Amino acid sequence: MNASNIQDGGRQADLQRALVVKQKYEDELMGKANVQGVGIGLQMREGKPTGDMSLIVMVTHKVPHSELEPDDIIPREIEGVSVDVQEVGELEAED
Repeated sequence: MNASNIQDGGRQADLQRALVVKQKYEDELMGKANVQGVGIGLQMREGKPTGDMSLIVMVTHKVPHSELEPDDIIPREIEGVSVDVQEVGELEAED
């Protein structure tokens, strides 16, 4: 087994863990202010992917913690999976 196979196995484990966390917490996250969707993807920092698997919480617009109700604050991590809040605007389904 080479280093690439080990990395791929680690990424698969990260993906599986993220899927479980998404399934468990999606409804709760969708109930928070401004949340438009929840997905899984690469964490972004300053517009660039970090390479780390993350739970992606899509919001209409970002709001400072100080302006949110305590129940609407999105955690930075859930059960060891990082959470990346991404501003996406209003999402609408197409006909």
